[in-house]
Amino acid sequence: MRATPSKSTLQLLLFIDERPSANELVREMEQFLQRDESCISDLQVINVTGQPQLAELFKVVMTPALVKITPPPRQTIAGKNLISQLETCWLTWQTQAQSLDLSNQTKDLSNSLAYSTEVIRLADEVFLLAQDKSDLEEQLRFKDRVIAMLAHDLRNPLTAVSLALETIEISGDKLDPKMTKHLFKHARSQIKVADAMITDILEAGRSSSSEFQIQRQKLRLDQLCTSVSNDFYLINSLEAKQQTFITDIPNDLPLVYADEERIRQVLMNLLGNAIKYTPSGGKIELNVLHRTAQKIEVSVVDNGPGIPTEKRDRVFDDRYRLERDDQADGYGIGLSLCRRIIRAHYGQIWVDDAGIQGSSFHFTLPVY
Repeated sequence: MRATPSKSTLQLLLFIDERPSANELVREMEQFLQRDESCISDLQVINVTGQPQLAELFKVVMTPALVKITPPPRQTIAGKNLISQLETCWLTWQTQAQSLDLSNQTKDLSNSLAYSTEVIRLADEVFLLAQDKSDLEEQLRFKDRVIAMLAHDLRNPLTAVSLALETIEISGDKLDPKMTKHLFKHARSQIKVADAMITDILEAGRSSSSEFQIQRQKLRLDQLCTSVSNDFYLINSLEAKQQTFITDIPNDLPLVYADEERIRQVLMNLLGNAIKYTPSGGKIELNVLHRTAQKIEVSVVDNGPGIPTEKRDRVFDDRYRLERDDQADGYGIGLSLCRRIIRAHYGQIWVDDAGIQGSSFHFTLPVY
């Protein structure tokens, strides 16, 4: 650096990088500027490795580069032959400097750079704060969705427990002891399901993870599907609407690698939706198929109103509801929960037509 910045006529920025040749270039540049004492100059060297924001500010796309800040207009030369390019430009720059009214000269380069650096720093901080705000808002939205989904699914086990206890209370001594034992066992089982969901709610309140915690293990899917088919709450719901329930569950299915309670949630949700939207006297099917050596496919089929083709992808979105569901109970987030669970198992879930009328929901699970 030479001369007092406030008296400088030529304000120059030399952008370099970490290459060894950069030091030699700086010496050559300083020697060049010292040759002409008639033109006061102020050279500031900037290593872009440590201050990339300045290279961005002055639109430097390669190094080495020399930027003339004042007098205007701003000009940049760059490349290996920087000194020879400067010699070509020097006469023009010198003429511009001589015609510059020093009394109207802008702030010195050091102050200008300090100001620009501070502006960039503040802009970066504002950007990061805005990004943090967006992330926090998304975390809150995610927690709201998870809590809503799990709270929605709590209705099934709580209703099942209530129904079992009411049956015992109403029937009293008339109830067969074996049935009483079965109802109590069913109630205890559903309470465990509800307790697991409450744990999920608490975990969701503490975590911003976009995936549910699952505990995969070897699982006999045929036994789980049979257990769900005999669920007391499910059977009563079917009987209330006089619906026919048909199952096709092979007993020679290979083991799958899955979380039993999570898959139970998916089955109960899909079957619950089928019962809900299938008219009285309708038919619902639960089919399991060993599709390939790598996966098993489960299907829940009904003969209800069906889902329009253009809306089939959206029914799995959070809080999406078909127009026909506006007056129905719930939040319209059960299928979104199913998709999250199946994806966490590296499976797929989708819906298509069920013949002439109705819907057919399918999901796959990996074979163990």
